[in-house]
Amino acid sequence: MADGDQPETMERILQEITAVSRRIEGIDASISSLTLETKSIRTDIASFHSRVTGLEHRLGALETHMPTIQDRDQDLSYLRSKVTDLEDRSRRENIQTKRVQTERPSSAQLYPSNLVVL
Repeated sequence: MADGDQPETMERILQEITAVSRRIEGIDASISSLTLETKSIRTDIASFHSRVTGLEHRLGALETHMPTIQDRDQDLSYLRSKVTDLEDRSRRENIQTKRVQTERPSSAQLYPSNLVVL
């Protein structure tokens, strides 16, 4: 019986070795996949870090120039109000000019009766 059991035992051992070998190959493939994902994630992190650093520099520049921008905004507001004032004044002057042009003097005003002709 010992001789009859030996081939079955050997075959069972070979099957177990094959099963373990397949599991090791599967684990190895998973490790390779995780390694690739890790590299991809590291690349993404480096890219995001670069973008964040660039955005931080831009934000710093904006913060540095913010007082200048605010000053320019105030200057623009002042100039806009002056332009509006000038436009309003021009409209008023145009209205007055039109009134003067439409109010022509009468002939009595042009030729008063007390005018002595020589």
